[in-house]
Amino acid sequence: MKTWPYPRVAAHRGGGTLAPENTLAGLRTGARFGHTMVEFDAKLSADNVAFLLHDDTVDRTSNGHGAAARLRYEELARLDAGSWRDAQFAGERMPTLAQVAACCGELKLAANVEIKPCEGRDGETGRLVAQETARLWANAPLPGPLLSSFSYAALEAARESTPQLPRGMLYERVPEDWQAQTAALGCVSLHASHRHLDAALVARIKAAGLFILVYTVNDLARARELVRWGVDTICTDRIDLIGPHALDS
Repeated sequence: MKTWPYPRVAAHRGGGTLAPENTLAGLRTGARFGHTMVEFDAKLSADNVAFLLHDDTVDRTSNGHGAAARLRYEELARLDAGSWRDAQFAGERMPTLAQVAACCGELKLAANVEIKPCEGRDGETGRLVAQETARLWANAPLPGPLLSSFSYAALEAARESTPQLPRGMLYERVPEDWQAQTAALGCVSLHASHRHLDAALVARIKAAGLFILVYTVNDLARARELVRWGVDTICTDRIDLIGPHALDS
């Protein structure tokens, strides 16, 4: 079995709860706490620019309104994506994937790029985000970026367009046919909510030759339990409580 090249802990959406999610400030916050891997969400603007945002709309995490899929990136770039978290982050923007790649390179951060398509754009988003990821990280030091998505169609398009990038299928609750899905997609890992996992299921996933990344674990005791079961990486919002070496054996 291949070696899992990623650290035990990944900072959720960059800086967890300590910075506005999916921003360069978030990435810098994660790095400031010593983390060496970040997870973030990538989708497409109306003009097919890959940028960071979790939701289908910009309302929750910016001073804008409406569906992200209907906005050109130049419109998205004018929005304040930081003040909702704290005044100190006023003026923070929704960065492009290119800006994020440069920041990850500067801070020496490994990346879990979650492909987060807007409704109806699964295949297109999977293909374009994966191609952009491959281009931007082409000369980056190992470990390279890890793609993941809740969307089977998006991850399938990513596999077809950039088969060289590692992939992980993402679930809230692991379905009965997880093994068939991950095999068809050529996944190296399975990503799932920790809330629906138990030791027996983790053992079956590991026995199938997959690595496991779980989200979003904010309790240190629970994180340590998951690692004892065989989980490889914990994604956390509490980047201060679950530090980069908190789960080292």
